[in-house]
Amino acid sequence: MDTMTEAPLDDWGPFGRPLFEDPSARALSRVGVVDVGSNSVRMVVFDGAARSPAYFYNEKVMCGLGAGLAVSGRLNPRGRERALRALKRFALLAEGMGIAPLTVVATAAVREAEDGADFREEVLRETGLSLWVIDGPEEARLSAQGVLLGWPEAEGLVCDIGGSSMELAVIGKGKVGRRVTSKLGPFRLQQVGGGQKGLRKHIASVLSGLKDEIGANHQRIYLVGGSWRAIARLDMVRRGYPLTVLHEYRMSPKAVRSTVEWIGERSIADLRAAGGLSAERVELVPLASEVLLQLVRTFKPEEIDISSYGIREGLLYEQMPDKLRSRDPLIEACRFAEAQSARLPGFGKKLYEFLHPLFKSAPKERKRLIKAACLLHDTAWRAHPDYRAEACFDNATRANLGGLDHAGRVFLGLALLHRYKNSRAGSRLEPLFKLLPESDIQDAEVLGKAMRFGAMFAIEQPQEAGALRFYPKKKVLELVLAPRSAALFGEVAQARFTALAQALGVETQVRQARR
Repeated sequence: MDTMTEAPLDDWGPFGRPLFEDPSARALSRVGVVDVGSNSVRMVVFDGAARSPAYFYNEKVMCGLGAGLAVSGRLNPRGRERALRALKRFALLAEGMGIAPLTVVATAAVREAEDGADFREEVLRETGLSLWVIDGPEEARLSAQGVLLGWPEAEGLVCDIGGSSMELAVIGKGKVGRRVTSKLGPFRLQQVGGGQKGLRKHIASVLSGLKDEIGANHQRIYLVGGSWRAIARLDMVRRGYPLTVLHEYRMSPKAVRSTVEWIGERSIADLRAAGGLSAERVELVPLASEVLLQLVRTFKPEEIDISSYGIREGLLYEQMPDKLRSRDPLIEACRFAEAQSARLPGFGKKLYEFLHPLFKSAPKERKRLIKAACLLHDTAWRAHPDYRAEACFDNATRANLGGLDHAGRVFLGLALLHRYKNSRAGSRLEPLFKLLPESDIQDAEVLGKAMRFGAMFAIEQPQEAGALRFYPKKKVLELVLAPRSAALFGEVAQARFTALAQALGVETQVRQARR
């Protein structure tokens, strides 16, 4: 049966209304989405930058709707009760936030269970919420679109694992290509006989068939789903990785093999304690790890990336006009943060233009980070001066920012730290600096000290007050002061200009422009 026809369809999908009526809009009005999965039921309320929405509210209940489904053909009774209670709560929360009605999407458990239709009717009757049930290929498409929301340039294979199913989708050039679905969810695999040998043989056989359908030669695999994130968390623990942000965390095939072996050597209790995982989540980790190991063996990717974005974000991406999709999610999030929190919104762009002569030869990706830093340079001004530098670092490295890998987070954080502080020596953050090569650490310091000077040299229009000239071969940094601007170059400005030159390893020159 085509489950996609079981919910009312219109031009705006499950939202029933346009979310982005103005393609040029920078902000998204608050919108709530609930994902009713086989293992968890999660409510997310999005808000903020239209291209990179933040999580205004996020709550998850591990209901286990799909537990035992492969044997009984029905939703887990206990899971059904918990899911209904969670949905009742979510409906009331949405009403209190003034965002009702919620958009509710249900996946494998509800679409496959004999009593799935009965559950949908009960939910509607008890909560007023309509469940939008999607089939496997649609689940794959929406998850892939969620990855594209965070990674506009993503190319490879998206793999979304839930409790009862696993979907694959090819992405590239901002589009979703071929899609397939399977029954490789951990709840299903609990019923596979033949012990460890039989389980591995079954997984390998299913994945071989999926490979024939969807094709090989995918250099990257993007992992979506709670079980994958749990494995990534354990990989961080095994490696002693210092930055515990899961989004855009990367694993090599070798790391996956080592972590799966490490997981197999430990008890469920030990894994739960090590990763800080819930009991319901950690029980599925050993089975999911076997799927991941065989996934890597089958498709032979060069890199495995973790995505915190999935179906919920994919629903937003679905409605985004092309003009909005083409924007950089990192820059959009930083612009929004500046508009909300900076003392002088709009100054970040002027600061970037003033400092640009220092970074003319920087590659495109580095200039992107420089622009982001300039937009964020003043957003932590309300923090206590003694903690402002580290607050900036924490905000950059742990904020919900798309289109930013871990090295980029640390570079951005370190630049912002130096925006407020000359020295990083003795910082509690030093373990994170190891994620960058020494050359990038030096570049981040230069950027930070450049912002430290530029941000206070002229409050409104720094380019009208003066211009920077950088001559790397001559090892000279020059400041050309505009007529009547000499007084702006006071003692503090002079000290910060000197600190910038020292970071660059050059001499300084200051001169007055001719009238």
